[in-house]
Amino acid sequence: MSIISTTARGHSTLTDLTLQDFFDLFNYQFFQYALIGGILIVICCSWIGLILILRKQSMLTDGVAHSVFGGIALGLFTGIDPLWTSLTTAIATISGVSYLRRKGIAQSDSAIAVMMALGFSLGLILISLAGGFNVELFSYLFGSILTISKHDLWAVGILVVIIVMFMVLFHKGILSMTFDEEDARLLGLPVPLLSGIFNILVAVTIVISIKVIGIILVTAFMVLPGLTSMQLNLSYRRTVIISVVIGIISVITGLFVSAFFDVATSGIIVFVMGSFFIITTIFKKLGERT
Repeated sequence: MSIISTTARGHSTLTDLTLQDFFDLFNYQFFQYALIGGILIVICCSWIGLILILRKQSMLTDGVAHSVFGGIALGLFTGIDPLWTSLTTAIATISGVSYLRRKGIAQSDSAIAVMMALGFSLGLILISLAGGFNVELFSYLFGSILTISKHDLWAVGILVVIIVMFMVLFHKGILSMTFDEEDARLLGLPVPLLSGIFNILVAVTIVISIKVIGIILVTAFMVLPGLTSMQLNLSYRRTVIISVVIGIISVITGLFVSAFFDVATSGIIVFVMGSFFIITTIFKKLGERT
């Protein structure tokens, strides 16, 4: 969703904004909410996404996001708040993937495919029963960062605090579990508990991120910042910081570029993230040759 034409001084579009109009965007509450909410959400995504990459579970994001489509459709179909139905679906998907892997029924990629197929097919069935897409469901597919409300900001703010506290307090356990789960068990770490809490945080982060970036692009939103920062071969702490910075710059750039050119904000955000990754990778390859 891009910034609508009626936001600045009565212009018919935002493509002809002056520099003053550019700064006037900060006077609009919806833009303030979008900027703050986008930054808060990308902090969660960048950090959580980095851990998923290190655990070689980045495609779990895609599987959960597509499964959540069924949860959102269920909420809209039954009249229940889609936030709760999508969150329930996300947690059920991650739990299902973990169960299939733990019991040896399916490998990680196969387990994700199974849960994704079940969730997405449920969404398609409910859509057909409801008579097709509606505007609200469409916004979940492609994101609607400009519709972030004060209530959403509170939810995101609480999520950020919880994630930061969890990642800081248990960072040694998380890293140990990430790189060698069996060794973490031998050290006496509560691996099932830490893994369970982390999985819930992943589910909540994905569900809230869909509000900003949409189901289709949420995987890139979570994976690209971390993948880009890893190209720099820095320490874990610096990699986390760079990942978050890349995410924040992408969100800010996406909002302002979409304002000037009246294009989809979510698309611009992911395009900027992708550009960071391509440029960083090119410079890394050039550095290796010299």
